[in-house]
Amino acid sequence: MTDETPWLTREQLRAWMKLVAVMELLPAALDQQLQRDADLTHFDYMVIAMLSETESRTLRMSALASATNASLPRLSHVVSRLEKRGLVSRCPSVDDRRATDVRLTDAGYATIVDAAPDHVRTARRVVIDALTEEQVGQLDQIAASLLARLDPEGRFAALTYPRDDDDAAICEARLTGTATD
Repeated sequence: MTDETPWLTREQLRAWMKLVAVMELLPAALDQQLQRDADLTHFDYMVIAMLSETESRTLRMSALASATNASLPRLSHVVSRLEKRGLVSRCPSVDDRRATDVRLTDAGYATIVDAAPDHVRTARRVVIDALTEEQVGQLDQIAASLLARLDPEGRFAALTYPRDDDDAAICEARLTGTATD
């Protein structure tokens, strides 16, 4: 029996272990700040943030699941919890009565408006401000390369949260199911 495993080099292992540490520590740091300041988990925040980014503050459950990198059962559980708090509401889709839409309520919008500044400060403190402008560009490229392997169909959030107008139009089409790509 031969060992065909392509073991990591010392440098690769060092980089891998640092990435593993970031993957473990970053979610906890984001959750801690959001729980303390807004009584939200990071996933709760992402759900209401994605809804707040659409013109109608409404998305179909399947599009919201894609935008938040979630399974439908996980999203449904979180939406139920947010619904009990009055932050979102569910209703049959206007386009397809078999589908369900999730709408951000006024209370939900107020919550995201209040939570966003501290969340952005935390993201800056723990990630963005630790990097040079060049490193931020490299991080974007590295994350895109990893996502190409993890999500080859491009179904998830990394491509659905743009601030660029051209990207926004493409992503809105993906979220609403009218994309032609």
